Amino acid sequence: MGLTEDIADELALQALEIMEKTGDDQLSVRIAKVIGSSSTTMEEAFLTAIRVRRAEKRARELLANSQPKESPAAAQHGSVPQPGQQGAPRSTALPGPTGSEPGTS
Repeated sequence: MGLTEDIADELALQALEIMEKTGDDQLSVRIAKVIGSSSTTMEEAFLTAIRVRRAEKRARELLANSQPKESPAAAQHGSVPQPGQQGAPRSTALPGPTGSEPGTS
């Protein structure tokens, strides 16, 4: 990112952290007005960073809540990943000759 976007993102992260702690949902609006009085480019970058970070948070919460629940039996005995699942061992066997290579008839 460029300088403007980097600064705007840092400010957005800091503002969102304070907003979460204090419950002051209007802080980002006040910051945007202060920034906009000097630089409309920075104001837009800040507001964009706020929107992007809020969207990211909502998406991550949705992903966290969408994880499949592990059955109690699997949790107790430990589940073994099936082939094709994440964490499953991959086959290291090399494929046999296909007959299409020179010297194989």
